[in-house]
Amino acid sequence: MSDSNNPLRRRALIKMVSSAAEIMQDAPRTEDLAFLARQLVQATLPHTDPGDVEVWMRRDGTARLMIRRGIDATGKPLGLPYGSLPRLLLYWVTTEAVRTQSPSLVLGRSLNDFMIELGLNPATGGGKRGDAKRLRDQMIRLFSASITCAEVAGDANTGGFRRADMPIATELSLWWSKNPDERGLWESGITLSDEFFRTTLAAPVPLDMRALRALKRSPLALDLYSWCAYNAFRAHHSGAARWITWDNLARALGADYATTKDFRRYVLKELRKVQAHFPGLKLGKRRGCLEVLPTSTPAVMPRINVDKPKG
Repeated sequence: MSDSNNPLRRRALIKMVSSAAEIMQDAPRTEDLAFLARQLVQATLPHTDPGDVEVWMRRDGTARLMIRRGIDATGKPLGLPYGSLPRLLLYWVTTEAVRTQSPSLVLGRSLNDFMIELGLNPATGGGKRGDAKRLRDQMIRLFSASITCAEVAGDANTGGFRRADMPIATELSLWWSKNPDERGLWESGITLSDEFFRTTLAAPVPLDMRALRALKRSPLALDLYSWCAYNAFRAHHSGAARWITWDNLARALGADYATTKDFRRYVLKELRKVQAHFPGLKLGKRRGCLEVLPTSTPAVMPRINVDKPKG
């Protein structure tokens, strides 16, 4: 069945075109603003479940991002966070930390509230493929994990390294019910570690939440949107193109692709969605690279600011 004759795909296409048209016509408002820590733009989480893996590592030049899995309340090892949901969680966490200037974040008095905040569908319920069940599982994985950002330069004779170890959260309160509309006796929330909180606020990359919601089902599209937004900003302000080889981009963002050629093919497919929701993005044709031109305009112009809490 072709895409044009598939009702689900046709509805998805109409929704995608509508969201792209909204972004093209209307500049983001304050409530459309989202952020992501720069380190999590340059190297990313797994796209799919890596299985029984203690540490996941991505590379961007000399930079390394390592994610170590956590343990549950009984001491049993958890899986690593993967896919779109922990990425959306990180966008939300970074945005809330920037907005409130506080490491203590309220997730919402019900899982339902938080899902709506992320643009997810609470009506899919608690089944295996429901947004509620998957979000809860990924929240536990993500907020129990720790991140190491490292930079390695030189060799054994000349060079060195630096690293920062950051548990994402030092406290997690998560309450849920079989009924997603039922509010618990306690509010769910997290307290970010000092290290992760400081890193989050140091130089967050501004993004358009409308684009994140439109791309939310594709981890690769979310990664590419954030990467392009960061590099469009740098190219625009420096007046010089920003580029990365396909091999290096695959090391930073790629996962579960047999070859760099396969990775490039999937990237070019997802980039069409990204460009539709990022009208200011201008890509070059540098051979063997993904290039962002200085004629690009940032996804969010600097004049957009996050509302600070009153009082």
